[in-house]
Amino acid sequence: MRDKTITGYCDPFSAEAGQTIRFMVSTYAPGDYTAELVRVRSGDDFHPESIGVEEDVIDAAFAGSHPGRHQPLRPGSYGTVDSGGALPELAAVTLAAWIWPTTVGRGAQTILGAWDAERQAGIRLRLGDDGALTLDIGDGSSAPATVSTGTALVDRHWYRVTASYDSATGEVRLSQTPGPLSPGLSVGAGEASAAATLSERPLPATDAPLMFAASTGAEGATDHYNGKIDRPRMAAKALTGAELDALLDDTPPAGLGGALVGFWDFSQGISGDRFSDIGPAGRHGVLTNLPARAMTGFDWTGECHDWREKPAHYGAIHFHDDDLYDTGWEADFEFTVPAGMGSGLYAVRLRHGDDVDRIPFAVRPPVGQATAKTAFLVPMASYLAYANTRQRLKANPLFGDGRPECVNDAFLAGHAELCGSTYDLHSDRSGVQYSSRLRPVTNMKPGDNLAWGLPADCNILAWLEHIGEDYDVITDEDMQTHGAALLAPYKCIITGTHPEYHSKEMLDALETFTGNGGRLMYMGGNGFYWRVAFREDLPGVLEVRRAEDGTRAWMAEPGEYYHSFTGEYGGLWRRQNRAPNRLVGVGFAAQGFERSSYYRRTKDADDPRAAFIMEGVPEEIIGDFGSIGGGAAGEEIDRHDVRIGSPRHALVVASSEDHGKLMLRTKEEFLSTVPYFDDPKVRADLTFFECKGGGAVFSTGSISWAGSLAHNGWDNNVARISTNVLRRFIDPTPFDLPGAK
Repeated sequence: MRDKTITGYCDPFSAEAGQTIRFMVSTYAPGDYTAELVRVRSGDDFHPESIGVEEDVIDAAFAGSHPGRHQPLRPGSYGTVDSGGALPELAAVTLAAWIWPTTVGRGAQTILGAWDAERQAGIRLRLGDDGALTLDIGDGSSAPATVSTGTALVDRHWYRVTASYDSATGEVRLSQTPGPLSPGLSVGAGEASAAATLSERPLPATDAPLMFAASTGAEGATDHYNGKIDRPRMAAKALTGAELDALLDDTPPAGLGGALVGFWDFSQGISGDRFSDIGPAGRHGVLTNLPARAMTGFDWTGECHDWREKPAHYGAIHFHDDDLYDTGWEADFEFTVPAGMGSGLYAVRLRHGDDVDRIPFAVRPPVGQATAKTAFLVPMASYLAYANTRQRLKANPLFGDGRPECVNDAFLAGHAELCGSTYDLHSDRSGVQYSSRLRPVTNMKPGDNLAWGLPADCNILAWLEHIGEDYDVITDEDMQTHGAALLAPYKCIITGTHPEYHSKEMLDALETFTGNGGRLMYMGGNGFYWRVAFREDLPGVLEVRRAEDGTRAWMAEPGEYYHSFTGEYGGLWRRQNRAPNRLVGVGFAAQGFERSSYYRRTKDADDPRAAFIMEGVPEEIIGDFGSIGGGAAGEEIDRHDVRIGSPRHALVVASSEDHGKLMLRTKEEFLSTVPYFDDPKVRADLTFFECKGGGAVFSTGSISWAGSLAHNGWDNNVARISTNVLRRFIDPTPFDLPGAK
């Protein structure tokens, strides 16, 4: 396996004529690199039976040699006060907050303060290497004064933490007190206080910004804190007793007047990146790298689960040392889409020594226009959800011993700073709920990847190329922005192999399309499963809350089921009366990665309504071949079920069988654990039905279907059925709804 020495990403992912795409590149070894523009016609080269990468080189002004350079990634979220004026000269200070730490004892972790970590200057409240509450005061000329309680806090419990210093007396006071709502915490666990008297030491002046969850360092933020912070406060006075209690109240104490430096309320502006100081100083600020918002605070009682109804109970922000939204890399070159450039999937192909990397992007027509009857809908939401997934890099029953199987996975395994997907855990074991494309995404590249996501979807593009059918390429990120207007010009929309994640706006657009006579080919499995949210003001990022059952890599904490971006309830669409069965006739049935199987023809295949589907397909067995697991039905599969919303008039023309003991029905369908049994509901159903307005839907119900298209030089029943359906779906003749008069 070769070493990976170059990678990159682009922004935006899709563009139309006249729009410009920026390309950010980083090298991990000396030497220049070359870049060229290619149109991708196929991109699955992982399995022995795969088509391989096929691409056409296209002239571009940026093509040629470029100087290599390394651009670092600096993950970790934090907040910075950026308004309200500089900190006043302080003769005394009190710092206070409620905190819920999650990696106690893992190095220095700044809670709040103005601290220059390079010069060791300023003041800050932090967790020490031993997990104890610590106050640092330094002027940069000598070792800082450090006072600690000497007692470690306990992970995942709330503490009221306070620190004060009076330079006139040199007196320092620290306290850490467990919160009243910390279940399971033994009385007094982690409770401590400390007092010390320093030789008179004036509070040092510092240019360091006032920050939460990190300090400023030589190369950016450092000493990141993991955990929640609620109600951070700062006063220019050494407070005790009732005054200290009032500092942590929910309204600014009038008695402090000008001594109130900051009275921050994280329960305001939850959907954005700004945080508010509701005190007289107005020292508001901004969050970097998307720490988690809409998080339960120290006073959450469980009486309210929607943060919009009682935001005061959601005054916490959960910071992580491995949050990452935008790498902030400089662009190496740009590309403005020229007029007349055909819609399609393209890539910038990079060569650096022996390594080859591809940065994919889509060219689309202007919204409301089409250059073909068919459009391939790139499932960007699902690509984002899985972006840099590390599931296969850890030994587990589904994916094996954790050893990387391809160059990109090996690179990901060696570069934690690329951060993870919404299938991964943060370093503090909390779930990753935000994922961004503004970073290198190793598993969203044609070639040299497992046949999952974009590489698997390239099999569908290769099939369209083979049959000579013109097609446009659009993305569901575009659909999020433009809605049904993006789809309206097309007769047929084709999905990817695993369009699992959708927002309300996306589902609405697809339902409008099929309801207005459009035809939808669902060419995958486990689609339309999770609800997600996007922010209009923050491109390229997705939020998912893994609430209430479903096949989950992690579970959202109690009370944290509502998206911070939109306030919408998270979890499965099935639990919100929008099961995928309603849209595409089938819904998630089972998962298993040992092998893929085949379909067996049913009596519905002989229905006259299905004649166009089965034309030239006399075989009883369909798809007992393929590059993804050896068959057309596998990995994740969907079945028709009227109880969940599948149309009663739908035809199931074939159903899969013989999946083996490792293909197990999805867990949300059971009330309790069950032993393995020969489960008739573990199957993929090849399904067709007509919609009002002359539209129709065809569903394969299997991720593996696309991996069988190219078998035997495209001469097979999977490719024939797919082509039959597409030819009829682009025919303008309306479909008749059975029973309609």
